[in-house]
Amino acid sequence: MNAFQDLGKYSSLLYQSLRSSTEFSTYRKSFFHEMVKVGYDSVPIIMLTGFFTGSVMTIQSAYQLDSAFIPLSTIGAIVSESILIELAAVISSLVLAGKVGARIATELGTMRVTEQIDALESLGFNSVSFLVVPRVLAGILMFPVLYIVASVFGLGGGLLAGLITGSVPMSDYLAGARMYFNPWTLIFGFVKMFVFGFIITSISCYKGYYATGGAEGVGTSTTNATVLSCIVVLLADFLLAALLL
Repeated sequence: MNAFQDLGKYSSLLYQSLRSSTEFSTYRKSFFHEMVKVGYDSVPIIMLTGFFTGSVMTIQSAYQLDSAFIPLSTIGAIVSESILIELAAVISSLVLAGKVGARIATELGTMRVTEQIDALESLGFNSVSFLVVPRVLAGILMFPVLYIVASVFGLGGGLLAGLITGSVPMSDYLAGARMYFNPWTLIFGFVKMFVFGFIITSISCYKGYYATGGAEGVGTSTTNATVLSCIVVLLADFLLAALLL
């Protein structure tokens, strides 16, 4: 019953957010501020995540494909396709669930337990429009941008790891990446990041917006938001792959 109650409250919050999305003047400043927090502030961690993911993929692929009968260009093909279609989106989203999602849940949860949200509503503000809508929109718009960053640094990290370890020359790596490149791979990655951005920010907003129980309740809401976001991201990844591939 609690699960159904949570689902109903979450759906109600999304419906209120959709209705409030037209009140741009209410959340205009918060929206651009959230774009900076979600996007710009997350670039360093996404760069590191993408770089080391690509590096590890190259080293492991070279180890597993160490055969005279398999061309070295295959390594570049495997690394590039794996990063673009799966790793850049999923691993980055799991990292962002901890960084962006936890921040959102903590901020809104603190505002809820300290009655700041109640104060906003008593002053006539639409708290959903002011607090929830800009965070969700920022996630939807900025996650695909972070996907580009993760993909670029993932491919670059794979290339550099191949050069440093001597496992694959640059020419073979690039040849394999170009040979098996499919534009749909990029489109699919962008679609996934749109969905993941919505999932992480909306769940985090829900958990924070309805937080209860003081400081301990805020901590619980933040933990639940992060864990639930990761689980739903993995479930959505499976469903999108089953439907679109």
